[in-house]
Amino acid sequence: MPEKETSFARLSHRVKAVIIDSIMLIIFMIAVTNLFDMFESVPDSARITAFVFIFFLYDPIFTSSFGGTIGHMLIGIRVKRENDTSRNIIFPLALIRFLVKAALGWISLLTVTSNKKSKAIHDSIVRSVVIEK
Repeated sequence: MPEKETSFARLSHRVKAVIIDSIMLIIFMIAVTNLFDMFESVPDSARITAFVFIFFLYDPIFTSSFGGTIGHMLIGIRVKRENDTSRNIIFPLALIRFLVKAALGWISLLTVTSNKKSKAIHDSIVRSVVIEK
């Protein structure tokens, strides 16, 4: 049986996933705000910690655990290791990938059209690829 050819995610799919994930972050933050409002007194440090946790760990936790964020899953794309597309990237690499992506913003994402594997700068750094599932 011939091996299935890997199909790399198109820029449009990746942009849609980013938009969905932005909406998910807002929903998570509203939910946490409403949860905290149920209590009489919540220290500001707890609120800050919760929001930092949501913003900085949502992407790396989902990417390393499930192969992608909620946006990736809804669009039908996954983040995998370049040398073994059956495996997710590990958490430390997912965190580095997210931090580079956040630092460079759209500049990193727009580089996906410049190479055969549709890799953004943040993918190249951690040796990941985004594939269509």
